[in-house]
This record gives sequence, structure tokens and C-alpha cells, in this order.
Amino acid sequence: MDFPESTSKSMSAHAGLEAWEEDLLKRYPEEQNECTVSEDGTFRDYESNTRPEVREFYRLNHRYQTLEFARQKKDKYLKFDQRRMTIWEGLEFLDQLIDDSDPDIHLPQIEHLLQTAEAIRHDGHPRWFILTGLIHDLGKILCLFGEEQWAVVGDTFPLGCRFSDKIVFHEFFQDNPDTNVAEYSTRLGIYEEGCGLNNVTMSWGHDEYLYHVMKDYLPEPALYMIRYHSFYPAHREGEYNELMNDHDRQMFEWVRAFNPYDLYTKSEERVDVEELKPFYDDLINEYLPGKLSW
Repeated sequence: MDFPESTSKSMSAHAGLEAWEEDLLKRYPEEQNECTVSEDGTFRDYESNTRPEVREFYRLNHRYQTLEFARQKKDKYLKFDQRRMTIWEGLEFLDQLIDDSDPDIHLPQIEHLLQTAEAIRHDGHPRWFILTGLIHDLGKILCLFGEEQWAVVGDTFPLGCRFSDKIVFHEFFQDNPDTNVAEYSTRLGIYEEGCGLNNVTMSWGHDEYLYHVMKDYLPEPALYMIRYHSFYPAHREGEYNELMNDHDRQMFEWVRAFNPYDLYTKSEERVDVEELKPFYDDLINEYLPGKLSW
């Protein structure tokens, strides 16, 4: 199957990523901790007010995120042969996603990530938790490796089983080829009840990619935060419980603890990177020293 380039040519990669993040804040406002599903089982009417470029993003994401596509991307990227970089080099590389058309509004990615990490640090969480806040979006460097936005960000979901109707813009899945595969169209699909998420193929994006880069270095709760922080259908909507085992449910408490820092800590207030760098140099060297394979 051929996979298209994004039709949203008017947006830079950075602007497109930020549009998705802004949409998340509309869907899950900070003052509301409950899921945003109304009594009739549909998302509240924010969908009808969503920006056209975000709707187009989800149309492409839901059309082309298939089991075949995810397997192809794993085959390509899990060789870790794109480049060798330290964490700081990766953060600086990610800064290339700044929106050149509006540099006074959009801060460099490294400052947003430091805002998240500093909020976690302020609340007294373990050092590995702080580090997770710093690096959790580093997988977005996939955009700089040539991937389209719909294959890098967006709510993640299992492939090879029925698409939950709690996934935002669920109607766009009608054009996904997997919808027409009988084996993929049941509640469990190709999986067994309680098989555990580690045995489930998720839609491809920055979460899954970074998890595989980091899986030999960080504590398990950190890896769950990285791998599933965009799995909103599960950790905010309560879906796909049938695929989880008890260990997943225990680890998802960490995912939910991380989610407010992911969503609500970014602002336009500048961060003094040089002042903070010694602390984070030490933290990075504790867990992720030297150059890593990406």
C-alpha cells in the first residue's frame, strides 16, 4: 500500500505538531480530570470546532495507520541506524522543528521539555521521572528523518483488533483497510484476553520509537510513560482493558501520574537552558551517558 505525504503543506512540521498538542488541551482541559465522553458515547462537540488541519491530520492518521504500516516502520527504524547522538545532541536536533514562520510565539522544543522536567522536579519525583519528562518527546525526531506528522504524533491505539469508538474522530477509520479484515475487526482481534500490552502492536509514532531506543536504559515505569503517554483511549477513556494484564494496569498508574505534566506544563515563559544544563548533564550521565543509536 502506498502512503501519502501530508496535504497540510501550509504548516511546518513544528506547527503541525503543536496543532495536535493544542487539540489535546481542548479535549482534556486541565480543570477536568474525568474523560470527555458524553452520555451518548460520543466526544463532546469540540470535534465540530476542531481546526481543519487537525481534522485532516486525523483523517490521514486513521486511514494509513495499519498493522502492515506499523510493522514496516519497526523494520525500518528499529535497526537504530539513522544516526548516533547524545541526549543533548538529540534535543538540539529536535530544535530544528521550531516554526520559522513565527519564531516569537513558538519556543524551542528543548525549552518546552525543560518546562515539563522542571515541573516534575519541583514536585519532588524521582530522578528517573524527571529525566523521563525531559526526553519523552524526543521520538519526534522522526519528523527530521522524513516521516509525516500523522506517522509521528497523534493518539495511539492497538492494531490488529477493532478500533474503539472512543478514539477521537473514529469515523475516519472507515477508510482504513484493516477495518475490512475480519480477523482484525473483533474485540480481541489477533490477540488473547489479558495478553499484555507488550504483545500488542500499537500504531506507529514517536512514543513507540523512543521506547525502543530507551528500553535498555530506564526503569520500567519510565518506559511505560514513554511508550503509552499518547495512548489516550486507554489511560483517559478506559478502553482496551481486555488486552491488558494486571502488570499493565499497575504500570498505568505511572502513565496517569505523568499525563498532567505532559499536557499542562508547557507555556511561553522562557527557560534559562544554560542555568539548568549542569543539573540535567548530571542526570543524563547517570542513566544515558555517551552517544546512543537512533
